[in-house]
Amino acid sequence: MSTKRVLTACLAMVFVLTVALYTFAQQPYRDAIKKRVDEIVTAINSGKTAADFKSAAKEDPFVFIMKMDGAMLVHPTLAGKNIKADFEQMYKVVSKADANGTWVKYEMFPGWNLNSYVRKTKDELIVGCGM
Repeated sequence: MSTKRVLTACLAMVFVLTVALYTFAQQPYRDAIKKRVDEIVTAINSGKTAADFKSAAKEDPFVFIMKMDGAMLVHPTLAGKNIKADFEQMYKVVSKADANGTWVKYEMFPGWNLNSYVRKTKDELIVGCGM
């Protein structure tokens, strides 16, 4: 086997291991994020309001709650604003939330990619949290 083939095989293995380790390392955060969003959706579906979770916007990672029309109810910097026009890509992706919850990926700003778990409440609010 030539040196070039060995080197190529080694680089491919390093790449695969790096991706696998990154994915494995992210899993505890993904589980915690999903759990937090699911708890908030359950609470809102049981009678709590978005305002009851304003403090969640101050946590790390923060939680956001948005109406289907893009009005941000809970967010560290965008609360009270409508993101439909100013952050159209984020709005389009996040509004894909459903009652079961799903992971979405979007670019908030050029070069700043986010992965968020989003889930819809029975009253059509979108609750999300990301990394």
